Amino acid sequence: MIKRIKIGTGSCGLAAGAGEVYDFFKENIKDIEIIGVGCIGHCYAEPLIEVETDRESVFYEKVEPTQVFIDKIRNLDEESRLGFRPERREREMLKVTRLAGRIDPTSIDEYIENGGYSALKKALKMPPIDVVNEVKLSGLRGRGGAGFPTGLKWSFLHTKKSPEKVLICNADEGDPGAFMDRSLMESVPHQILEGMLIAAHATGATRIFIYCRAEYPLAIKHLKTAIDQIVKHGLNQIGDRKPTIQIKEGAGAFVCGEETAMIHSLEGSRGTPRFRPPYPTDSGFKGLPTMINNVETFANIPIIINESGAEFVKIGTEKSKGTKLFALAGDLKYPGLVEVPMGITLGEVVYEIGGVEKDSVKAVQIGGPSGGCIPAEHFDVRIDYDSLESLGAIMGSGGLIFIGQNRCMVETARYFLDFTARESCGKCTFCRIGTKRMLETLERITHGKGMPEDIEFLEDLGSKIIKGSLCGLGQSAPNPVLTTLRYYRHEYERHVADKRCDALVCNDLVRVFIDKSNCIECGLCIKNCPVNAISDNYVIDDTICTRCNSCIEVCPKHTIARIAGGNTGV
Repeated sequence: MIKRIKIGTGSCGLAAGAGEVYDFFKENIKDIEIIGVGCIGHCYAEPLIEVETDRESVFYEKVEPTQVFIDKIRNLDEESRLGFRPERREREMLKVTRLAGRIDPTSIDEYIENGGYSALKKALKMPPIDVVNEVKLSGLRGRGGAGFPTGLKWSFLHTKKSPEKVLICNADEGDPGAFMDRSLMESVPHQILEGMLIAAHATGATRIFIYCRAEYPLAIKHLKTAIDQIVKHGLNQIGDRKPTIQIKEGAGAFVCGEETAMIHSLEGSRGTPRFRPPYPTDSGFKGLPTMINNVETFANIPIIINESGAEFVKIGTEKSKGTKLFALAGDLKYPGLVEVPMGITLGEVVYEIGGVEKDSVKAVQIGGPSGGCIPAEHFDVRIDYDSLESLGAIMGSGGLIFIGQNRCMVETARYFLDFTARESCGKCTFCRIGTKRMLETLERITHGKGMPEDIEFLEDLGSKIIKGSLCGLGQSAPNPVLTTLRYYRHEYERHVADKRCDALVCNDLVRVFIDKSNCIECGLCIKNCPVNAISDNYVIDDTICTRCNSCIEVCPKHTIARIAGGNTGV
């Protein structure tokens, strides 16, 4: 017997049409409870629903708003079920995401029924220093990217003598291709808030802020609902005080993910970093002792308190404990969100979870736009803070972008550096000017105008930007360039010396060619060329052609193709 139907209405589900499915099911099913839930991580299968029965839960993928699908679900039809791949389940360890996509994110009662706020109640019976020490014992490191020991940071705020202390949740997830924090906020907002309330008890915080980018409207909506429910249930009563909880919507500046820039933004100023010391735990928001952790870090806290730091420390490697969330995007079969134990190899994530064929992937960009590109020959590296750093990459917040064999690594580096150069706040010279000079050099190379000395210039300037920049943005911005130079130097040399892009990506190093021996002269290419670059005798003028690929797309015989060698005079 079917008890209720859960429809994944997180952002990934809604983008795939889950809103229409939800409305149709609500209108046409009156005898079964239907609720919206968050994302369980299988974004490739959206719209995704879970059918709860007396005996089991059954998942259906790519659901359509039709009576046919309703009938399939009522009959528990097996053909349309989501085929959970055993190799993914064997690799995953669902701790932080245990309830994500399984409960109604707007219901505090359902969260409590599933063990929610039991950790807060347990923590409130402990002296604050004992809570701090439990987090220290767990070995949890900040999941925002830097990996600073969480318990140690908490101890800094705990020891400060001040009538007011500030706690900030960094929900300003700005990495392209990253959606770990968004998914948690949409799916389990109470879990994050419970972690923050435990932190407030442990550190003596009197004010709580959640700094969330305004581009996350559903996450903000669910957080606001959860905060109202917390206040209504009196769960914000921490000893003799009631910490205020406020949401600050950020304007989307990438640099505001840096803690001191975030504090400036919260104060109403332009988001720029400042020199440290003093550190925020000494003087932060309006001069008050302030501590910042990110969304995933706070979501780990209820687990640590309920299960104990001694249990938490059993998962992971010597210096990287617990599990880690990763957002998988790019050239892969199964994009989505995964939670794996620290110490898993990158290859296990790429091949077993991402479903990528071994010969189809060239590299993985890890750590966001300021991360590094790790080539396939190093996919045996274990995912932990220290191992990734040895390859020139960083863990970052958890974005994993898969780069296929058909991608140009020079263009990939240019793409990421273009983002960080535009997002620089401009405060320090190395970041403001240095990233622009590197970007100009990369653009010159991809346009076929690179010189041999450009490669050495990129290496030299990149290392100087890292050493001379004030905050983490500039200190890591050159990483995509430096790692691609380290592992794919031959592609740079090919662009510079031979003026060729073998991946056929860089337009100025590519020609469009018509194989006249197979051409049927149908005229479709001539009619569809927006710049009239194709003559009546089916020859393409390279000086006019913009490489828009319109002719390739319409050719019925596939006689038109991009080939290496552009119009640079070489």
